[in-house]
Amino acid sequence: MTAKKCDENIARTIEMARQMIELAQQGYEHHEDPGCGVLYGILLDSGYRILELALKEKQAHINKGWWFDTVKDNDK
Repeated sequence: MTAKKCDENIARTIEMARQMIELAQQGYEHHEDPGCGVLYGILLDSGYRILELALKEKQAHINKGWWFDTVKDNDK
């Protein structure tokens, strides 16, 4: 069975949130002024919040039987 578009979008959202977290961590390590620290702090917080929501939605789709192995997912 093929993946649902909504599942593919959730998988992409999980990946995007992880990239946000990684960028925020790198950016914070290299920031040179307080404004950048605030920016990367917000990015980090947002990334974690989005990741949490996306993982919960993924689990909801798994529980409904909508999530198929055909979804490209680096979350395993």
